[in-house]
Amino acid sequence: MLRLVLVFLVGVLVGANLVYFTLTRDRADPEAVVVFERERTQHALPADTADAPANRVDPAPADTAPEPRATAPRQNTPAPAGTRRGVPAPGAVASPSGLVVPVQGVTPAELSNTFDDARGQGRVHEALDIMAPRGTPVLAVADGAIEKLFASERGGLTIYQFEPTGRHAYYYAHLDRYAQGLSDGNEVKRGQVIGYVGSTGNASDDAPHLHFAIFELGPEKNWWEGTAINPYPVLTGARPL
Repeated sequence: MLRLVLVFLVGVLVGANLVYFTLTRDRADPEAVVVFERERTQHALPADTADAPANRVDPAPADTAPEPRATAPRQNTPAPAGTRRGVPAPGAVASPSGLVVPVQGVTPAELSNTFDDARGQGRVHEALDIMAPRGTPVLAVADGAIEKLFASERGGLTIYQFEPTGRHAYYYAHLDRYAQGLSDGNEVKRGQVIGYVGSTGNASDDAPHLHFAIFELGPEKNWWEGTAINPYPVLTGARPL
């Protein structure tokens, strides 16, 4: 009799465990859910880069301002040894405005006014195209600091330079390469070599040139936005900057 009672009790316990397992097998462990959510949050990418490949190059048209990107505050740093010069590089040609023509050896009289030329999708050029052989030195038109080195789909290798007062930005695009050691924050001098003429971006390989623009900056001093100023009358002396 006792044996039958024990067998009955064991059966009841086994049955109860089976019923509990059946009812809870699809229910997640609450503690495990908390840990998973914490780790997912800690390792999540920012919203604007979550679907981007690790080697993405952000597009920045040569003819239009690039999309805003957050940049960390920084302090200007001097140019690397051997790249900062107190006098313009050999072949630098000063314009009547005091700015240096940004392509070595080119005079103001050789410039063409391409500022209002039409571009695709109803855009206007808003810059000068200065034709020159590939590898011709590109010069800083004035004293200032390198605000941003930027690789873009249309502009290729580009440079944004701010002049000391922060009123204007100078934009150099389609570069073949940068001057050795150049980086964000470098101080540069008028006539200093900062890059070399090329055809990166959407420029034709058989027509290397410098795409040069001047922008009047807003109060926020964002390198990616500003009001375009025609460089042609500035570099030829028809109007001051």
